[in-house]
Formats: sequence, structure tokens, C-alpha cells
Amino acid sequence: MEETNCVSLKLLIDTESQRVLFAEAGKEFIDFLLHILALPLGTFIPLFEKQGMLGSFGNINESIDNLRSIDDYLQPDVDKETLLKAKVDISGVPLQLEMPNVVSSATSRKLYRCPRESSRCDLQVAYDSTAICPLCQEVKPMSTTSTFTLLNKFNVKEMGALEEKVIVLGMDEVVKLLRASLQSKSVLTDVFLPILNQEVKCETF
Repeated sequence: MEETNCVSLKLLIDTESQRVLFAEAGKEFIDFLLHILALPLGTFIPLFEKQGMLGSFGNINESIDNLRSIDDYLQPDVDKETLLKAKVDISGVPLQLEMPNVVSSATSRKLYRCPRESSRCDLQVAYDSTAICPLCQEVKPMSTTSTFTLLNKFNVKEMGALEEKVIVLGMDEVVKLLRASLQSKSVLTDVFLPILNQEVKCETF
């Protein structure tokens, strides 16, 4: 069966103030967020560079890549490939969204095992879990109480102005989310409002 490298989010939009209040996300997206926290900064450089989103870090990365005699300046157990393509310890269970340029280390198969089972746990989040990301600044368990708390926090007066939309995230949208997360506190609004009516291309694997 053919799988796609995409996940979906349900957005709650305040059409009156033109902002995305929060996103309701399933296990796949939350697993991906937690996975990102474990990745070294160098993992994102090729992604940002490809879309013209990189500053000085791109220059540093390129200068190291172009140095022919860089091994003369490194510790004996470090080589150029280690710096440019850092290996990370991640679960052997595949993510619905996978970051390019991520190389797992040989020890990854020994991690994230269930205490009473011989098989690996399926990443970090339980299968029945759903979370809300208010403005994509924090992650909270989904509940009716938390939803009303957020609506009060955002000072929503007109419930009729609220609109739900389900969107699909491909790798391009993920890169935009990563970039906006480093620059803005209104990530969901900045990234998704301009593309709500665009078709997202999902890679197959």
C-alpha cells in the first residue's frame, strides 16, 4: 500500500480577527514535534538553504564543506561528515513526516523499548492521544475544558465568527513552520492563513 509523507491538522480560525487560534493535532504531528526537539541544528540547514531561508549558518556550513584539509583541525574521532550530517538516536518506528538529512545512529534500535515488551514503543505519544497547539507555542491535551479556556484567553466574543478547517501538511509546510517558530509568536496564522486554499503536494514512499 502506498503511503504519503503528509499529516493533517484541524485549525480553528477567527474569521473576524483573521487569525488561527489553535490547531487540533493527532499522534503523527505531535510525534513529529517531539522528534524535532531531538535533532541537531545542522539537520535543518539543507532544508532552509533550499528555500532561501538561511543566513550565516548556511555560510558556516558551506565553508566547512568546502575545506579540503579540515580533518587537520578536528579531533581524531571526528570527521567532516559527522559535522555536516549529524547522527541522532531516534526510534526505529517510522514517522508519518520524516525529515530529510537525518541519519540515525547504530544505537537507535536499542532505545525506546517498553518495560515489559521486547518490541519498541511507537515513538513518544499514545495512539489515542490528541492535542491542541494554541498559536503553535505550546502543546496541551485536547479536552472541552481546555478549548473553552483558550477561547477565553484569546478574548473571542463572537462564536459565529469561528470556522474549522482541515489542512494537509507536506514537507514544504513543515519547513515554513520551523522557520516561523524561530521568528514569530503567531506561527499558525503566519504560515497557514496565506495557504488555506492551496493544494499541498504529498511525497509518496
